[in-house]
Amino acid sequence: MKTKIFCFCLLAFSSTACNHLLDVKPASFSSGETYYQTEQQVLRAVNGAYGVLQNLYTSDYWALAEMSADNTNYQYNASDRGAQQREEIDEFLITSSNNYINTVWTQLYRNINQCNVIISRIDGVKFSKEATKVQYAGEAKFLRALHYFHLVRLFGAVPLITKEAESPANAFTPTRAAVDEVYAQIIADAKDAAEGLPPSYTGADVGRATKGAALTLLGEVYLTLKDYANAQTTLAQVLTLNYGLTPEYADNFDPAKKNNVESVFSVQFNAGLETESSNYIFVFGPINGKKDLTGYNGNLGGNNIPTPSIYNAYEANDKRRDASIFLYDSPSNSAYEESKAFGGKLPLVKKFYHPPYARDGRANENWPVYRYAHVLLMLAEAVNETGNGDPYQYINPVRERAGLQPLAGLGQAAFRDAVQHEQRVELAFEDHRWYQLLRTGKTIEVMTQHGIEEKARLTRLSSATYTLAPYKLLFPVPDREVRLNGFEQNTGW
Repeated sequence: MKTKIFCFCLLAFSSTACNHLLDVKPASFSSGETYYQTEQQVLRAVNGAYGVLQNLYTSDYWALAEMSADNTNYQYNASDRGAQQREEIDEFLITSSNNYINTVWTQLYRNINQCNVIISRIDGVKFSKEATKVQYAGEAKFLRALHYFHLVRLFGAVPLITKEAESPANAFTPTRAAVDEVYAQIIADAKDAAEGLPPSYTGADVGRATKGAALTLLGEVYLTLKDYANAQTTLAQVLTLNYGLTPEYADNFDPAKKNNVESVFSVQFNAGLETESSNYIFVFGPINGKKDLTGYNGNLGGNNIPTPSIYNAYEANDKRRDASIFLYDSPSNSAYEESKAFGGKLPLVKKFYHPPYARDGRANENWPVYRYAHVLLMLAEAVNETGNGDPYQYINPVRERAGLQPLAGLGQAAFRDAVQHEQRVELAFEDHRWYQLLRTGKTIEVMTQHGIEEKARLTRLSSATYTLAPYKLLFPVPDREVRLNGFEQNTGW
């Protein structure tokens, strides 16, 4: 990525877009040459890295990680076609010039640059306690590993930038690193983070990356690489860190119960501050339901709405469906074809719907990146693949909380199907479904069938939609990056 980075201000802002400079008045900002001098300045920079993480999760990352799969689609708005390129992600009709793909790429590299500046500068700063310095470096490495983990799964080979670019002359990255190289860096960062991060925090520090978060990330990386033995060993360590399942599934998404015993790592939001609030109901809710659902006039986004596929995937008596999906009932729904499959109602993601809302556009939910239930289900998957241990001890507590009977007596293949199903319904709408399909090798099979079902119920869809091919398992590198850097485009795009 051709990136020109200049470090200004307390949050170590850095420019990530090619041929763009941050135009500021010198008197208004601290320069990168003078800023990283104290422990407190490093802390502010680390806090800034969490700030840009918020921006990723409230922007369009969910469209690539969730809406591209079979759990969600969108509500078609014939009167406003401004989000057509976002809709094309759902229908597999995107091109390399898609604006939303470019936004996610740019945000991820901006966030990586934030981390690189911290990691590059922290050794030169004197700390009162060495453990604090190790913690801050660990937080930056965890976040960098998380961002690269997103990138490599979405785009494959990507530029691997691990040092601060100190001038335009050394900011050029004309090559993409091989997938194996990217994963090697992710693993190294996650291991370093796990070594340096504490198991928990207190007070205002609750919500920062922990040892458990780093181990969970590392375990998922191993699972993705089908290194099941290391996945099992790594994820088993998380079980020793005092996490647990909340009494009720819905507790995980209730803003009044944030950072509970099940939260391994969540993106933190606060509706009391305009720049710190989440926005999910305002983006995900039915277009025509804003007044009824939020109390404010206007329209909601109509994005990332649950499909009949996921609604019908829950077993009978599974408590998670009603905790995850809300069906909005209104006479105005009849104008939208999506309501027909739900008896005239329109679905929305209830996990991120907790009225009332004190301000228009501002919500208070955290985003759950990793939950302990996810750890248990990944561990169950790894144990089943290694054949070394009892996978039922990990999957059944998750099922029992959902009001379902425990599993027993399944062969390896049948258990594999069972745990994949459990992961889908347990983690629905939390940005894991696309990655799960990739990891299990079922993307083309599942999405082809999903396309058949969607085209049968939605007359707006053309025959070209949901046309799957192996090359579409990776998103295209943004056309702008290909042109400016001379990258070779992903095959097929």
